[in-house]
Amino acid sequence: MVAPAVPEILEDNLHIAVDTRTEALQTLRELGPPDLVHLIKQSSKSPSKQTGVYHHVTGIDASSSASLAAYVNTLTYSSHDKSQKVVSALYCCYNAFSRLDMRVQVTIPGTVESYCVDERDEKRPSTENLWLETYLCAVLRAYSYADDGSGDTIKKIAGVRRFNPITSTEAEHKFLDAAERLFFRGWLLGSDPEIQVPNLVSNHLTSGLLTYINTTGRFASGINLFEKLRTRDVEVSSLLARVYISADEEVRAISLLHEAIQQLPMDYSLLDVQAGFLKAKGRVDMALECAKRSVTAAPSEFGTWARLAEIYVHMEEWELALLTLNSCPMFTYQDKDAPRMPQPSRVYFPELPESMLDEINDDAVGDVELVHPSLRKFQATAYKGTFLKAYSLLTEITAKIGWDRLLKIRSEVFVMEEEYRSERQVAAGGQNASTTALKGKSATSVNGQDQDEGKEGEEDPEDDGADSSVGGTTAAGPTEDGASEEAEAEDSIEKPEHTVTSEVVKSGSEDHDTAGGNYTQFQNKRLCERWLDNLIMVLYEDLRVYTLWRSEMARTELARTGGAGGAGGAGGESVQYRKSAEEWEILGELAERLHHPGSAIEAYQACLQMRFSPKAMRGILAAQEKTGDGKAMLGPLIRLIAWQYRWYSEFSPSLLYTIRKLIEDEGAVKVRSLIQATSLPQPVLDLTHHYAALCAAFRSSGSDG
Repeated sequence: MVAPAVPEILEDNLHIAVDTRTEALQTLRELGPPDLVHLIKQSSKSPSKQTGVYHHVTGIDASSSASLAAYVNTLTYSSHDKSQKVVSALYCCYNAFSRLDMRVQVTIPGTVESYCVDERDEKRPSTENLWLETYLCAVLRAYSYADDGSGDTIKKIAGVRRFNPITSTEAEHKFLDAAERLFFRGWLLGSDPEIQVPNLVSNHLTSGLLTYINTTGRFASGINLFEKLRTRDVEVSSLLARVYISADEEVRAISLLHEAIQQLPMDYSLLDVQAGFLKAKGRVDMALECAKRSVTAAPSEFGTWARLAEIYVHMEEWELALLTLNSCPMFTYQDKDAPRMPQPSRVYFPELPESMLDEINDDAVGDVELVHPSLRKFQATAYKGTFLKAYSLLTEITAKIGWDRLLKIRSEVFVMEEEYRSERQVAAGGQNASTTALKGKSATSVNGQDQDEGKEGEEDPEDDGADSSVGGTTAAGPTEDGASEEAEAEDSIEKPEHTVTSEVVKSGSEDHDTAGGNYTQFQNKRLCERWLDNLIMVLYEDLRVYTLWRSEMARTELARTGGAGGAGGAGGESVQYRKSAEEWEILGELAERLHHPGSAIEAYQACLQMRFSPKAMRGILAAQEKTGDGKAMLGPLIRLIAWQYRWYSEFSPSLLYTIRKLIEDEGAVKVRSLIQATSLPQPVLDLTHHYAALCAAFRSSGSDG
């Protein structure tokens, strides 16, 4: 397979990219940024004129200085600029175990020098153990910084070449051997954002190992590794059980969990695996007990509480699910160690003929000016880590019981601001709070807010006049009743009242006699955490925009088919619902976030009719994966692989996993035939054949026929 093209980012000042990386070493927290490759080019006409260019790369074998120098040698000659040649290069690869930047200086022609730099920019000699650590970090970064097919990671860091670090069983043996030798130091690498404190079984090394095993289907290798490690520490049993379950060795997994829990009865990782397995099997009664015990064992971990909330949702115990969600410990999200480079003088992003396909040509960045302001302000799109998981649980509950019932349950389990204020006033007036019923009045909504006040509260500065519609562009036909229908749509989504948070009660601004009163009305209610209150407000905004969009779509469809005011014929056919491709992509993401797959597919398809979008195509592929339509999956899959290759990524674990599962279900021969039967150019098809060949190299299930 031809390697992806080489992007070039030109420096304003010579060596500034390397200096910036060196300064950032002391700020790195986890696995570190992608490898930096810095080249010095010299003009053949003017030898004194030198230019600095660089790019980032992942997946290169960093086990020795020789392997990194070999990569540099592939960059010696540029195919697009014959007037310049590379005279020296510096390869920088971060060692997260020892917090050192391993560097290989290559002079062309000349020598190769390897050394490492610490956080104080002091040089140190490189050793064999340091190279072992660096190699393992490089493999883990290749998986951590890989794109999932949606293009989000590719767009975040421009000019990164992504290679597959493990392409054969020999490379696998090398990786697993390094992982075994350094396994008990894995906690030094940090962990996923949902984990508060990295430990033996929850860190970036174990996450990378599980991702590799599940992506490639090399379950036997994973079982062999974890069985050896388990003899040294029984805690590893939770990882081994996960691999057993993925490998469909459920009896062995349950036997192992039983044996391990006998030795470690309060190990929350073991209990969580057991709870997840029982939930998947429909035994939520048993899963509930395991999840409760897991919470008791690790009350400060988000994952244990989230598992308990998931089980309550599955049991349709909505009050308990909401209370459990409110109890989740939330952690500030720490983003990956992405490089922060200075503004370049110019960039060069070439494209190889192998990835050229007219329908996927784009600039990799959507035009934000084509997006209406009302669609740019979704706070939910910024959620990461624990907040993203909590919001997903909240939207799942809402999708199952509806917004109105969610508000009703919320008002039943949490102290609402209005009733708290009323109770304080009653207590201040000398009345007995226990005999003052705060029951709903005839004109009061389920969350204690008057209906008239609720309607007034739904007014939004950006929702008046011509901007009241979603995106500001609606039907191209009659819109006389548009404002009233939009107001009706908004009225269908009740704006939530704020709850009373613990910060308000503990602020110290309350009158002590009043605040210390016996509020028996609230004895069965809890104080809502501020973050959950904010999440519900964000959910309201998502639902409001979604409801407006769907009502506008329905009104446009009614007008188009001649059902609105008798409009029909040519007049009805001219009515269209207009949106830019960027807006359709945002609406598809919104529908997907709210668990409305049908609406999401509709929006993604509308986006793809206007221009190619990897996010929209990934959404279509995910929907087809759920239906198991193998033949339909190949079209989006081929295009996503080609788009990834166009932006210098020959490796996406998510797309490799999809290909592997497709081969497992359909067989390698059939999949290859279906790929070849498409009408796309052969070089584009060869890129997908390369993924299928990886499955054959790893002897994945179904790859032999």
